[in-house]
Amino acid sequence: MNGNHPEPVEDYTTANLILIFVNLMWIFAAVWSAWGLGPVLVLATVLNHLITRLDLHKRRKRPGLDGTGPI
Repeated sequence: MNGNHPEPVEDYTTANLILIFVNLMWIFAAVWSAWGLGPVLVLATVLNHLITRLDLHKRRKRPGLDGTGPI
């Protein structure tokens, strides 16, 4: 190993979050126009539940962040 460190890369988190938001909005608009507001609310609730489960799963995998022990 020659000790060369790679250059830091740009943080595209904000751009990715904006694109996710834009895509969710047009998908919700398409579902709303096709089937009404009910399925949009169900889809939003399911997505919220899945994101919450993913967060809990990630917290359980990291030590000290599950709420049962010291940080």
